[in-house]
Amino acid sequence: MPVYAVNYFYAAAEEHLAEVRPQHRAWLTTQLEAGNLLASGPMVGYPAALLIWRADDVEALSALLDQDPFDQANMIGERTISEWNAIFGPFSS
Repeated sequence: MPVYAVNYFYAAAEEHLAEVRPQHRAWLTTQLEAGNLLASGPMVGYPAALLIWRADDVEALSALLDQDPFDQANMIGERTISEWNAIFGPFSS
C-alpha cells in the first residue's frame, strides 16, 4: 500500500487550534489504531504539521483527511499530499 506525506499549513490562530485539538487528536488516534496513520506531529517554529499515512490512493486519503476535525473547522489553509517512496526505515515496504 502506498505511503503518503501530508503537510498541513494552518490558517487559524493557535488559540483556535487549541480549542479543536482534542477532537483532532482523538480522530488521529482512531486512524493510528486502524493502521492508516503512521506518524504525525506539529512542525517546530511555524504553524504546520507533517502526517505520514498509508492509503490505497490519493483520492481515498483526501476523502479521509476531509473528516479531520481541523479540516472541518476550516483551520487548514493549505494541505498537500505527496506519495512518498520510503526506501529506509520503519515506513519502507
